[in-house]
Amino acid sequence: MPAKKAAPKKAVVKKAAPKKTDTKKSGTFAVIATGGKQYVVHEGDFLNVEKIAGDHGHKEGAKIEFSEVLLVDDGKSTKVGEPTISGAKVVAEFVEEGRDKKVEVIRFRSKSRYFKNRGHRQPYTRIKVTKIG
Repeated sequence: MPAKKAAPKKAVVKKAAPKKTDTKKSGTFAVIATGGKQYVVHEGDFLNVEKIAGDHGHKEGAKIEFSEVLLVDDGKSTKVGEPTISGAKVVAEFVEEGRDKKVEVIRFRSKSRYFKNRGHRQPYTRIKVTKIG
C-alpha cells in the first residue's frame, strides 16, 4: 500500500489591524462645535469643517473665531462647558474652500427599466487651528 500524503497546510490569513493613530498629542486641546458637528482640535491641526459663510473674504490666512467651545484641556486641568465655556475661543485661519468626494445615490428597480443616479458633493472649508484659549 502506498503511504498517505499529508494534507497541505492551509495558509493562515491575518486580519488587518486598525491603524494606531496618535490620539494623545501633547499640549492643549479643545472640543468645538460648528456646522452641527463637534471636533476635537489641537493647535496646528488642519481640519475640514462644513462651509463657513462669513466675512473672512475667502482669503488665505484670514482669521476665523469659534466661540462655541465645549471643552478645553491644557494638560493640567479640564474645563467643561454647560453647554459652552463663556469667554473661551478657538482661533483658526482660513486655508481654502473645496468640495468633498462625490456621494452617489442610486435607485434601481429590477425588471422595470427603472434606474436613477444622483450625485452630491458637500462643500467644506479647510482651516488651520492657530490658538486655543
